[in-house]
Amino acid sequence: MSALAAIRSIVDYDSEVGKVAQFLEKFVSAGGKKQAVVDQDDGIEMMAELSLAEPQKKYVEMLQRVANRVDDTVEISLDDVRAFEVQNSGGHPPFAFNSSLAYRIENNTKYYVEVFSKAIDSLMPEPNESAMQDPDADVLDVIFQARRDRDRRDRDALAALDKAAGASAAAADGSSGQPASTVADGETFPAILTRRYTVRFVPRAAQKAQAVREIGATQIGHLVTVRGIVTRVSDVRPSMVVAAYLCDACGSEVFQEVKARQFLPLTQCQSARCVDNRSRGKLHRQTRGSRFLRFQEVKLQEMTDQVPMGDIPRTLTIHCYETAVRKLNPGDVAHIAGVFLPQPYTGFRAMRAGLLADTLLEAHHIRPLKRRYDQLAAELTAETYMRLAALSRDPDAYARVSRSIAPEIFGHEDVKKALLLLLVGAPTKRTRDGMSIRGDINICLMGDPGVAKSQLLRFVAKVAPRGVYTTGRGSSGVGLTAAVMRDTVTGEMVLEGGALVLADNGICAIDEFDKMDEGDRTAIHEVMEQQTISISKAGITTTLNARTSILAAANPARSRYNPRMTPEENINLPAALLSRFDVLFLMLDRPSHEDDLLLARHVAWVHAHGRHPTAADSADAGAAEEIDMELLRHFIAAARARNPVLPRAVADYVVGAYVQLRQQYKSARAAADARRVTARSSIDTGIGSAGRSNIGNTTPRTLLAILRLAQARARIRAAEAVTTDDVDEALRLMDAAHVTLDSQPAGAAGIFGDRQTRADPISAIFSILTRQLNTVRAASSEGSGALPQLSYSDVLDRVRDAGYTEADLSRCLEQYEDINILQVNLTRTRITFVTAPSGAE
Repeated sequence: MSALAAIRSIVDYDSEVGKVAQFLEKFVSAGGKKQAVVDQDDGIEMMAELSLAEPQKKYVEMLQRVANRVDDTVEISLDDVRAFEVQNSGGHPPFAFNSSLAYRIENNTKYYVEVFSKAIDSLMPEPNESAMQDPDADVLDVIFQARRDRDRRDRDALAALDKAAGASAAAADGSSGQPASTVADGETFPAILTRRYTVRFVPRAAQKAQAVREIGATQIGHLVTVRGIVTRVSDVRPSMVVAAYLCDACGSEVFQEVKARQFLPLTQCQSARCVDNRSRGKLHRQTRGSRFLRFQEVKLQEMTDQVPMGDIPRTLTIHCYETAVRKLNPGDVAHIAGVFLPQPYTGFRAMRAGLLADTLLEAHHIRPLKRRYDQLAAELTAETYMRLAALSRDPDAYARVSRSIAPEIFGHEDVKKALLLLLVGAPTKRTRDGMSIRGDINICLMGDPGVAKSQLLRFVAKVAPRGVYTTGRGSSGVGLTAAVMRDTVTGEMVLEGGALVLADNGICAIDEFDKMDEGDRTAIHEVMEQQTISISKAGITTTLNARTSILAAANPARSRYNPRMTPEENINLPAALLSRFDVLFLMLDRPSHEDDLLLARHVAWVHAHGRHPTAADSADAGAAEEIDMELLRHFIAAARARNPVLPRAVADYVVGAYVQLRQQYKSARAAADARRVTARSSIDTGIGSAGRSNIGNTTPRTLLAILRLAQARARIRAAEAVTTDDVDEALRLMDAAHVTLDSQPAGAAGIFGDRQTRADPISAIFSILTRQLNTVRAASSEGSGALPQLSYSDVLDRVRDAGYTEADLSRCLEQYEDINILQVNLTRTRITFVTAPSGAE
């Protein structure tokens, strides 16, 4: 088998260094618009655009900052390279991109890092001592100074020796002027050791982000951009790039450049002194003189919309060096641009893999897609400032912003207001003794299928900077909290965060909450109240932060809410978990002509136009401006930056309202016990009928929920203090949620009216018996002399479907047996009516 013919590159890299140096030295950036603070209203600074800034030599100033040790990264934008080529082409611009320098950089990025480094070394200016940020000498400074002192002493000694040899040679007859000795070859430093900067390339704006599965072998060595979600981030560790040794014979420093994952250390000195003296000095590695780079490994996983049907998400390993470390956290969604490189296996894995190799991405530029709230506040433009100021001055901002949450979903005004309060949240309190009181709000949406619970969850997870969406059936206990994994680099046991850890300082939306296993559901009890996750596995004992808001959606026990059953029987969740939710909404699907007509028109409009109706589509000429998602994020970021206080008068008002709710709840329970009525429909909020439901009881957690909701609304109003109106709105939202839990079938009173009480179980069960008896009579062909009979098992099924128990049926049969209306046989299989009722009640 013959070897492949060698192909010489058509690119002259020596001339490329000159082109790069010319670009760095002569590129002039376009002047941007200056901005200045001109006004301040409601805590929001107003920005205005002033004059144009002067064009500046972008990269010359960047190199000066690097020389002054202010920056340690040189970011080269490929758009700047392309623009410089077009502007300085002398009338013959390279219109074809594939013949430009930017194209060659994009297709051979790894080598052009060295090309740019050589050009930067030739253009590096002298540091400005007055502007240096790090004047203290480090290890490299000490080594360089020691080398310069040694070289100066060698030159002085050599000059004196040459001078003496020249004088003696002049006195001799016929002697030639050859020096007695020559300077040994100079010892040089590796270039990477002397560089105090890192070259990074920023991809073109026109370059599209790809999925992990779309990157193939044809892009090896290219600058590619990948979009995905970060699932795991390793610790920052030092990665050796230059190994320093000290010779015990001649005292020389020897440097070895490391270009692979593994290297063979030097053992014998190869300096000129040891070679001339024929002494094979032994080398000792010096850690202080070696060069290490900060290294971090990141696992990037495909997004859900990038995975084909029936496939699983793929992952890609990202290697981050120096300034690229600590820019990504688990749960971040980002565009990562870097060099796609192969990486051969080492050790025993290489023996098993054979000719196979792994792939990785060496990160150059990282752009998070979901910025944190503090980052959003720092990136506000003048236009956004103006819109936020106008929105904050609007007295109806609370209702306007709440309507912008999932505008494609019709109705659910109170639910959307509660979701807005969840996005804003309340300030986290920390006492002097270190105890933390959570400010995040937890909400549970319980309701019938088809009321858009999942769409509301997805919208909230999309708006939140760190929003994680998961389902109950597809999540396990370790998937929610943390799993113990083995690190592929070091082999140590490490923790990989689950959904709740990924949603730290964000929102975790859990759909199908009722379909989770009970053991997995208990894993979030600690998160919902303490906002921590305690782990004790595989020798790892730690506590992880999970400062997240829980937004859960669940269906009733039998898929649809049965108003004839108690809330506990419909909401099949433990009371210990339900008490941790600040607000529990019940979203029912009830037929109503007016509501159904408006809903159908709204859905038809969305499907016809592909968007939700806006203010311009309505007949109201004075309709308010639409709030898009970007403005909504900035509004929430501005609201979360505020910290309203709780005045003493408002605190007393909250205390009075809470005590009144507790007293009403106590009176309702006492009245219910006195009447000995098993109420099945109401919820004990102190308003309406007296029930015995444990869901929504007024507890100390209810008091904290009122305070959190009131502070969140004060944040939305851009107020410095909480008012009684905020407390009233919090109480109204909680009562609206309780009213939905206490809902009755059609014919009951209104939301704010008195709630209708049901008949006692004995009368209701006898009505069921009567209706079933009439059905049997109508279908029976027996003579009128036969006593009507019913099957006990059929009656029991109907009674259970109506929301009653077998004990209720037994009490009903006993009472009507005493008055000789019916009889039950000894085996309790047949119910015979002695005096049959004439009709249904």
